[in-house]
Amino acid sequence: MNWKIGLATAAVSIFAFAGSAAAEGELNIYNWGDYTSPELIKKFEDTHKVKVTITDYDSNDTALAKVRAGGHGFDIVVPSANYVPIWVNEGMLLEARPDQMENFKNVDERWVNVPWDEGRHYTVPWQWGVTGIGVNKSVYGGDINTSAIFLDPPAELVGKINVAPEMNDVLFATIKYFGGEWCTEDKELLKKVRDKLVEAKPKWLAMDYSVTEKLPSGDYAAVYYWNGAVMRSRIKNPDIAFGYPKEGFPFFMDSVAILKDAKNVDNAKLFMNFIMDPENAALISEFAKYANGIKGSTDFMSDDMKSAPELVVPAEFEDAGEFLETCSPEVSQLYTRIWTDVNK
Repeated sequence: MNWKIGLATAAVSIFAFAGSAAAEGELNIYNWGDYTSPELIKKFEDTHKVKVTITDYDSNDTALAKVRAGGHGFDIVVPSANYVPIWVNEGMLLEARPDQMENFKNVDERWVNVPWDEGRHYTVPWQWGVTGIGVNKSVYGGDINTSAIFLDPPAELVGKINVAPEMNDVLFATIKYFGGEWCTEDKELLKKVRDKLVEAKPKWLAMDYSVTEKLPSGDYAAVYYWNGAVMRSRIKNPDIAFGYPKEGFPFFMDSVAILKDAKNVDNAKLFMNFIMDPENAALISEFAKYANGIKGSTDFMSDDMKSAPELVVPAEFEDAGEFLETCSPEVSQLYTRIWTDVNK
C-alpha cells in the first residue's frame, strides 16, 4: 500500500496505573544500535526510578533469532513493520493493549489502524522513515533520485558505495528497479534481481552500518541507507544530499513491543506510555533524526527537523514509496536464497 509522507510526530508519557505513578526496578530494552536517545532514557529513569539497560542489535533477523533462542532477558524489542506479524504469529509478543493507555490519544490517526498491528494491540510507534540514497555531491553531481546509484553506479562512485546490509530494503529497491512488485514470485524477474545484485556488489566498498561516521568523513561517497542516518551525516558535512529513488523505495516504521516472557512488564508498559508523550517522543526523533508517529511532538523539535529534506518527501516522489508487506514464507525463502548468493 502507498502512504503519503510528511513529517510525522512522536510522543510519550506515563502509564496510568492505579496507585502511585512512581515505579522502581529494571527495564531491559533490545533495540537497533545508535537509535535510542540517552536523554530520553535518563528522563525515564529519573521519572520512574527504573534502571534501564539497552542492548543493541544490527538487523531484524538478528533480533528475531536472539529472542527465538530464549534466555535473552529482554523486556522490550523494536521490530520493523513487516516483522511485527512474524513476532505476533509466533507468540513472542505480549498483547499489552497500548491502545488503552493514557497517552495513546497522542498517536497520529494514520498510525493507529496499521496493517501490521490493527488498532495497536501490541505496539506503539518508535520512529519511521524511508530507505534511499545518500551522496556526497562534491564527488558526484548527477541525478541521485535513482537506485542506479548503487545498482548501476556512475564511474565517480564505483568502489565508494556502502549498501545497508538489510535483505528486504535492498531487494525491494532492486525489484522496483526492474518494474516488479514486492513479494513477487516471478522467477524470471527474480533472476534479473539476483544477477544485477551479484554484478553490482563488486562495485561497492562495503555493506555495513557505520554511515554516520564514514559518509561525512568521505570514506563513503554514496550509500543506500536510512534517511535519518543521512541527515545526521549532512549535519556534519553539508555536501551530503539525500535522494528518493524514483523507481521505488521502502517506507519503514519501527515500533516498541513488549516480549511475552518479559520479566518487567509493568515497567515496560510505563515506557510504552512514556514514549507516546509528545515532548518525550521529540527526544527520540531529535537524537536519531527520524520522524515519529505522535501528534504534537514537532512542537518540541528544532526547525531543522521540521523542514529537513531527508524527512519530507517531495510531492513528485510520494507515490514511489511503499511500506514493506510481510511476504509469504515461500516468497521469503526465494528472497533469502538470492540474498545468500549476494553475500557469498
